[in-house]
Amino acid sequence: MTAPTLPGLSAAVPAAPTVDAPRPGSRAARMALPRSVDVLKDIATEYGVCIRPLAMRRTDLDTGLTEVIDLPCGATREDKCPPCAKKNRRLRQAQIREGWHRDDEPLPSPKPATEEQQALILFRAHLEFARDEASRACQRDQVADIDEAIREVEEAITAEGLRGRVGPPHQVDSDEDQGDDDTGRRRKRSTRRRQDAPDLPRRKVERRTVGKTYSAPDGSTYRPSMWLTLTLDSYGPVRPDGTPVNPDRYDYRRAAWDAVHFPRLLDRFWQNLRRCEGWNVQYAGCVEPQRRLAPHAHFAIRGTIARDTLRTVAAATYHQVWWPSVDVQRYTADRPPVWDEAASTWVDPDTREPLTTWTEALDAIDADPDAEPVHVVRFGVQVDARGVMPGTTDAERTIRYVTKYITKATGDCHKATTDRQQRHLDRLWAALRVTPCTDRCANWLLYGIQPKKAHAKLKPGRCKGKVHQRETLGIGGRRILISRDWSGKTLADHKHDAKAWVKALLGVTTDAASVDTQGDTIERVRHAWELARPDDGDVPPLAHRLMRSISERARWRSELLAAKDRAAQGQPNLSATADSTEQHGTQHDSTTHNGEEQPQWISS
Repeated sequence: MTAPTLPGLSAAVPAAPTVDAPRPGSRAARMALPRSVDVLKDIATEYGVCIRPLAMRRTDLDTGLTEVIDLPCGATREDKCPPCAKKNRRLRQAQIREGWHRDDEPLPSPKPATEEQQALILFRAHLEFARDEASRACQRDQVADIDEAIREVEEAITAEGLRGRVGPPHQVDSDEDQGDDDTGRRRKRSTRRRQDAPDLPRRKVERRTVGKTYSAPDGSTYRPSMWLTLTLDSYGPVRPDGTPVNPDRYDYRRAAWDAVHFPRLLDRFWQNLRRCEGWNVQYAGCVEPQRRLAPHAHFAIRGTIARDTLRTVAAATYHQVWWPSVDVQRYTADRPPVWDEAASTWVDPDTREPLTTWTEALDAIDADPDAEPVHVVRFGVQVDARGVMPGTTDAERTIRYVTKYITKATGDCHKATTDRQQRHLDRLWAALRVTPCTDRCANWLLYGIQPKKAHAKLKPGRCKGKVHQRETLGIGGRRILISRDWSGKTLADHKHDAKAWVKALLGVTTDAASVDTQGDTIERVRHAWELARPDDGDVPPLAHRLMRSISERARWRSELLAAKDRAAQGQPNLSATADSTEQHGTQHDSTTHNGEEQPQWISS
């Protein structure tokens, strides 16, 4: 019922509330102003300056001069330091780009051994023979002397330029580990494939890492590569937002176990693929969570492989976990087993009976002829693979797609924005908290089993492993997976290449006195480094150090852009570093600051 109105007058419409501007000088007005510290950090991020630098004190051993130099924190996550995380992402992109479409082998074959190296190996063989003779004759004093000689010879072998060990070290008899429940013997499992997995052809793996070359009708040749995505199996129907349709029927236990053992499954996939294809397939990729919070992996593959072969290998790949059964959880984190100091073992809190040791649990599995693995990890049916041509925009787009989440924490890739997503995350985390991660995990105590090398400091249900943390979602290992022969370089090598490119562009050359006859740079140890405390008197405030770095980085950027313009116009180098050399004193200071190479802000 509405109130009556006078004739000729319409009902008054309430005006929309207006938001009054805060009174000048009030607290609301002051809080609306941007903070100068936040603006400083934003500008530092824009110029690629580390916002959490480590203050290192450098002392010149010749003159005794001491100065504080900022080194980058080296963080790989944006929530800690965006400039360092972006730099790491660009290095990874360069690593993937350099090794993806190679047409030659990245690593050369080893050089032949010299006569001195061969003589050392022969002398090591004579010592091994002498040790065996002394051991057979029970001459313990001679065995100890020979072991000392073997140690000295192996040090000489390493100093002579040979890499790796000639042989494993000898086991020394000792009574220190008699109380350990690890017997040391290796447990053997049957290598027979499961009946529910298809068989795969097995070929001898050739020592090549480069794919096939194809010829077009016009006579041109090309060598394409591939992009591959591998996912885990389904645990139940999910909605578009990644949450399960029926949470009660969603298999959270299997999802947690699959996430913990996903790295082993990936290793087995590449092993099977190389045996099936017959050549050393190389890959570079990243592991990240899907919207349903299950891990999946994107890979760049050098060369081409038939899609049917990839799907067949994915369907035939599995990983069996031969651990004790975890069907029944006997204890909880609030009522766990207790440690018996007298017996040095974990016991039941009520009966005081010792829990089953790890060795006893594995012996029971070995003695059971019908034993089954506690868990089997498999890939899902979704296997996405496509070809990528080198030098195309699709190739660059794919590299950015593979590395889009490497600067984020696993839990930050897909934020839980609704209550339904939050409950789904809570249920998955609850399953991960009670899932054993290794044979030494404290969660084994919840199932009445003492883990390997059990001790009194274990906290059942509160293991400190990364897979149990909420922010990892079970992905506790390395998220960046690069095969050994991908580019033939490490991240340090790629950093050196970027630094060399900037030096060549700016016209900075290496001092000839610091180069030996073989072309390797030799730098004499001239400075001593130590970590400076923030409250030391010679350490300036963080804001002052950031402003100084921003100013210097801005000058470096202008110098680099000017050098790039001259290089594009074909003009001779006009020593873009001459002015900065006069300002900073040395060429080293004009090309390196904040402990970083200039290439970190090239693309910014």
